[in-house]
Amino acid sequence: MNNNRNVYTFEDYKCTPDPVFAVERECLEPCPAPIVVDNGSFQCRAGWASGAAQCDRPRLVFRSAAARSRGAARSDAHVGNDIASVETLRWSLKSAFDRDAVVNFDIQELIFDYIFMHLGINTQGHVDHPVVVTEPVCNPLHCRQMMSELLFESYGVPRVAYGVDSLFSFYCNSDGAALPPTGLVVSSGYHCSHVLPVINGRLDSVNCKRVNLGGGQAASYLQRLLQLKYPANQPSLTLSRMEELLHRHSYIAPDYQQELENWRSPVFYEKEVHRVQLPFSGRTAGVCVSAEERSERRAQQLRRLQEINSRRREEKLQEDQKRLETLLSVQELLEDGSLELFHRSLVELNMDSAEELQSYIQKLSMSVEQHRLMKPETAEVEPPADEGNETETDLNEENEEPSKTTSANQPMFNMAEYHQLFVGTERLRVPEILFQPSLIGEEQMGLMETLQFVLEQYSPEQQEALVKNVFLTGGNMQYPGLKERVQRDLLAIRPFQSHFKVSLASRPALDAWFGAREWALRSPAEDQGWISRQDYEENGGEYLREHCASNTFIPMKLNKPTPAAKHTLMGKLATDTSLPDTISNDTDNDITLS
Repeated sequence: MNNNRNVYTFEDYKCTPDPVFAVERECLEPCPAPIVVDNGSFQCRAGWASGAAQCDRPRLVFRSAAARSRGAARSDAHVGNDIASVETLRWSLKSAFDRDAVVNFDIQELIFDYIFMHLGINTQGHVDHPVVVTEPVCNPLHCRQMMSELLFESYGVPRVAYGVDSLFSFYCNSDGAALPPTGLVVSSGYHCSHVLPVINGRLDSVNCKRVNLGGGQAASYLQRLLQLKYPANQPSLTLSRMEELLHRHSYIAPDYQQELENWRSPVFYEKEVHRVQLPFSGRTAGVCVSAEERSERRAQQLRRLQEINSRRREEKLQEDQKRLETLLSVQELLEDGSLELFHRSLVELNMDSAEELQSYIQKLSMSVEQHRLMKPETAEVEPPADEGNETETDLNEENEEPSKTTSANQPMFNMAEYHQLFVGTERLRVPEILFQPSLIGEEQMGLMETLQFVLEQYSPEQQEALVKNVFLTGGNMQYPGLKERVQRDLLAIRPFQSHFKVSLASRPALDAWFGAREWALRSPAEDQGWISRQDYEENGGEYLREHCASNTFIPMKLNKPTPAAKHTLMGKLATDTSLPDTISNDTDNDITLS
């Protein structure tokens, strides 16, 4: 094997705790600057929407998770970058998200506490800054209601604005236009991917489609593939390392089947395979041992043999003494005249006469005496006890010199290569699940099939306008070759000689925050899109003020009973004899509550 090939190593990123920043003067005067929170299911990004130079990037970027044991106090929870290594606390890691929707608001409250504390908000009991929060496409009304209740009731923010993260990214890359143009937004995150049609700057939520695939499923798929390939290294194939492999070594093949055929070639394989070194410990085989170490090992082995021989001699001496005492007790029976008991004991000892007994007693006595005489001499003279050990040491001494010559001629075994991952076709098979979910057993459409289905809902003229601005964004859209693959598949979908344009976000993972910041800078307090506390109290927590990057607000309709229905209900309650009297007495209250 050529040792000149590049061998990659795992970074094993360790998070460092975020400092508590001081609030800049520009964020307080002339009015409190908005706080922008890109609340992603994998990473959360928070910062200020201010014109100050030091506020042009998110201050906080951390994993959207908290490690909190059951029954532990809130102060004992670790949030974001306070978790140095995710793998050590993965068993207690909790997320606020179910796919892309926030459902665990206890964890979400911990995340907001972390954001406001590290941004330097030190006002007690309330936050005086407006907040811009991203939310998923077609966010359930209950989730928005709980989020508004958390921000208005727990933190006392003056106003809130909600927007879709991928639309904020589209807004950021629209070349400074007041409204994003017509286009088709394709986004992919950690849990889900979306295809969003934008018509004249507004989201067409009726034809939005979601694919339940993202970076999380890809990392799990890569972990399963490598665990099957390297069963001896399963403990080292953690999910964090799989995410690192996915981000650094994976790519999208323009033609998946043709690329697999290329990988069949040994020359192509040797050129494109990535060798990734796993951490390992232990002495490397094939390293030459010095003469001092060799003599020390031999001395240790000799001492162990001496201890074994000495222990064996002690055990044999104890057995001989015990048997000698038994024979002497039988001889005493003969001297005492107990002939019947004496003959019975001889039969038990498998002896025929008293002469045989006397001969055996003499032999045991001599053997015991010899062992007692040899015991003080063992410290000076240390011969091996049995011939097997003696011949073994002789053979080792005889074969010592030939082993040196043979080991010099044999190739040295590199232990590091045994702990290397050869990442070959996994580099393209894993990201391919975005286009072929059937690879992991998912019965749903791929990303391009979903895009084609969305296009078919529009007229040919609208389709032509949409495909002229296909925009790719999201943290899971950073694979090399993704844009070329979308262009190739779109060419196969569209009619002959039709025109289209595919563009990729300049910062696919961060443009959602930058777009929300830009929107907050352009939208004053009285502008459309902000939800004030008065709006929250009058319209409820699920209320949404629409803007260019927001969801479409569809209020919940509660069908109130008509007067005729109320009269019918009262008649039924009056004639129903199976109900208790207390129910009929409270009929008016029930009707008013409905």
